[in-house]
Amino acid sequence: LILPRDEDHKLEERNSLWGPASVFCQEERAFLLMDGLEAWDTVQKATNPSKGVNSLRPGLVKDHSAVFYPRLIIREDGLEKKVGPAGAIAGLMARIDANRGVWKAPAGTEADIRGIVGLEYRFSNQENGVLNPRGINTLRVFPNGIVNWGARTMDGDDDFTSEWKYIPVRRTALFIEESLYRGLKWVVFEPNDEPLWGQIRLNVGAFMHNLFRQGAFQGQKRDDAYFVKCDKETTTQNDIDLGIVHIWVGFAPLKPAEFVIIHLQQKAGQIQV
Repeated sequence: LILPRDEDHKLEERNSLWGPASVFCQEERAFLLMDGLEAWDTVQKATNPSKGVNSLRPGLVKDHSAVFYPRLIIREDGLEKKVGPAGAIAGLMARIDANRGVWKAPAGTEADIRGIVGLEYRFSNQENGVLNPRGINTLRVFPNGIVNWGARTMDGDDDFTSEWKYIPVRRTALFIEESLYRGLKWVVFEPNDEPLWGQIRLNVGAFMHNLFRQGAFQGQKRDDAYFVKCDKETTTQNDIDLGIVHIWVGFAPLKPAEFVIIHLQQKAGQIQV
């Protein structure tokens, strides 16, 4: 999700929408791409404790959003114009998702931004080393072109120690959640017992193994890359009485056997009349 600002809208109006937009993304398993503030004309201002990136975090679902900086320079009707980078980043993500997968970070030398003239500011390695640990994703100029050089969420400040520090980890989890939510709707009218749980393990396991084969997870062996659990330990008799089945899925996005855990809950054992 991006929120491009029309020229007749005040910056404050758009900034007031970041929080509600991030809540919407959380509810819809989506991800919010934010533009850095136009007032950030120095690294010091971008990292200022009160007016920098921290000023955007109150009310924000931080693990469902990321900020990019600086603005891009484009040419329109023969004139140069400065625009926020979020729209270009959305296009970049779509391209990398299609070519490599949602688990590939939208950053690095292959994450080039096409069709633009330049950047409002150019950052040195030292300046990027100040911005990135604070969760600010920078666009930079390299010999091969202009590229995105950051992949942190707004929960990615080094001081936060969040498991959702990186954009591809968060987006991979959202992709798995949404895919399984859609793919398991058939369980609603099935008896909530071991045969159903076994079928869920089989279906979810096949989906996860396909991602494993595509290189989505770390680890050479399946047990180090992902797991699926759905049995009498995850779904108790009380859950059965309530018509609920619980599924736990883990995947290793960064290191083998270091799992990010996803919990899914589906209705099951419903009687169709």
